[in-house]
Amino acid sequence: MATQQQVRWSQLRVGLTVIFASIVLAILIFLMSGSTSIFSRSIRLRAYFDNAGGLREGSTVRLQGVDIGNIDVIRVVQNHNGTPVEIVMKVNTKYQSQLYKGSTVTIATEGVLGGSFIDIDSTKLDKTRPNYQAQAQNGDELPIVEHPDIMDIVRSSQSTLQNIQTLVQRVDRIVSTIESGQGSIGKLINDPGLYNRLNTTLAQVQGMVGDISAGKGSIGKLIESDEMYQKANAAIDKLNNIVDQINSGQGTIGKFIKDPSLYNNANQTITKANKLIDDINAGKGAIGKLTKDEEFARKLDNTMTKVSALVDRLEAGEGSAGKLLRDPSLYNNLDQGLVEVRELVKAIRENPKKYLTIHFRVF
Repeated sequence: MATQQQVRWSQLRVGLTVIFASIVLAILIFLMSGSTSIFSRSIRLRAYFDNAGGLREGSTVRLQGVDIGNIDVIRVVQNHNGTPVEIVMKVNTKYQSQLYKGSTVTIATEGVLGGSFIDIDSTKLDKTRPNYQAQAQNGDELPIVEHPDIMDIVRSSQSTLQNIQTLVQRVDRIVSTIESGQGSIGKLINDPGLYNRLNTTLAQVQGMVGDISAGKGSIGKLIESDEMYQKANAAIDKLNNIVDQINSGQGTIGKFIKDPSLYNNANQTITKANKLIDDINAGKGAIGKLTKDEEFARKLDNTMTKVSALVDRLEAGEGSAGKLLRDPSLYNNLDQGLVEVRELVKAIRENPKKYLTIHFRVF
């Protein structure tokens, strides 16, 4: 039978075992929760958001995707309008050298259904604010960068989903209409007569393609015969020859392009024309006086007025010249005289002795 001392010793060993197991379990739970190690120092950093976005006390804090600490406190404060949610982060001091006053804080999620965590980014610092590049200290407030969470995305996608649903309903109505044989597409799918006509048309097209491949008809000869190619090649050779002759200055066009004398002659002609125009503008010569002399212009206008009056009188049939132009009797008499002259000439040719007999009388 065990003695009292042995019983006490057994109880002591059981108690020590339970205490040791409890301590080990607590340490394991503490480490598995992602909290900063109890043997390491830490600093606390703050950030303010308008919404906690699913964060919990003890949620992970990451720097460029690496776990560096946990969220210590989440609370609502009254002195931050617009961003009343204060997040206090407990971060291991071994990462302090990589944390800056300008490091930005974002609420991120692990996938679509994962939990939320704090993500700190130290790669994009505001270079225009030198203080932001200083090392973060205990109690510093880090700036935030707002990103839409999954609920914002869901809310923004509701209108898109409604539009997609409406579109699907319209497509379903269109498909039902087509299946019932209504409309052009419905008749195209359900009408066998159209299929037969299309089949006949395709057969005719195949026959036409066969004739073309066999060299029949104009298109067949154009495709199968190399005569057109040879003519086109010969025409291109001739065209190249003409271009070469033009480039070498041969022929009229070649001289027109290559010979500088044409340019010189044109330049001289333009110079002379300019001088002539200057002389005319200066009132030199007959044309110059014509354009500049007002007395001559008045005389010319007077003469044109008289000529116009004379023409009006001629058209009115006044005077001898007017009667000559307007009186038809002169034309009739002249025509009658010409007829009689022709008859006289004809009679003389027929019987010249009658008209050309010369009589001599001796006194």
